[in-house]
Amino acid sequence: MNCTGKTIIITGGSSGYGYGMAKKLRARGARVLITGRNEQKLRQAAAEIGVEAVHADVTSSADWDRVFVAAGNRVDVLINNAGGGLKVAPLTDYSDEEIIQSIAINLTGALLGCRRAAAVMIPQKSGLIINISSVCAHYGWPGFAVYTAAKAGLDKMSRALYTELRPHNVRVTVVTPSWGDTNFNVAAGLPPPTADLAAQMMSSDQMGDLIVQLCEFHDHLVFPEIMVQPVVQEINPF
Repeated sequence: MNCTGKTIIITGGSSGYGYGMAKKLRARGARVLITGRNEQKLRQAAAEIGVEAVHADVTSSADWDRVFVAAGNRVDVLINNAGGGLKVAPLTDYSDEEIIQSIAINLTGALLGCRRAAAVMIPQKSGLIINISSVCAHYGWPGFAVYTAAKAGLDKMSRALYTELRPHNVRVTVVTPSWGDTNFNVAAGLPPPTADLAAQMMSSDQMGDLIVQLCEFHDHLVFPEIMVQPVVQEINPF
């Protein structure tokens, strides 16, 4: 697929990986729509990159409907990037509301988007859905039980959805990053990485480069999952 003129939706596009994806895809000539909950930040990011902004919360069905109306009659790529740790703590320290909120942001929101994308892409006989997961989907660390459950669900949902959409020439890919130079730590209440460590993490631009390669790879081939992590990070057991 040549990105020129293609319509691409990126959730959580105002910062971090989403910002990098939007910038790189726009540079390839795509029409890019980014979404986010912070309208001021979203509009600023869109103006910087030269893309369209749709103020939307991925956990809202009505907001998803508005996103697809804004996209028009065709969507070539949906990138479910919105998500976050929200909180890193023992499960007993979570309230029921916090559990529900984390699952909604990291899993349910992507399902709502995938349902709408599939309804558009099946008649087109083309399309690509990219779901951004996390290394937590494959490994367990203390304090990450809720986030892990959501991201593991996203990973397995993506595989099942691929089997549904493959007969219609629609592809589904899971991108599984690990340490990245994003605002995950701050949002989750964790100490920020040191400058030296951040420089060795995956940057938003590097994520954008990877997504461009996925979007422009041969249409008759699919990557069910791509896992990417910095060499500096040790995962034990791996």
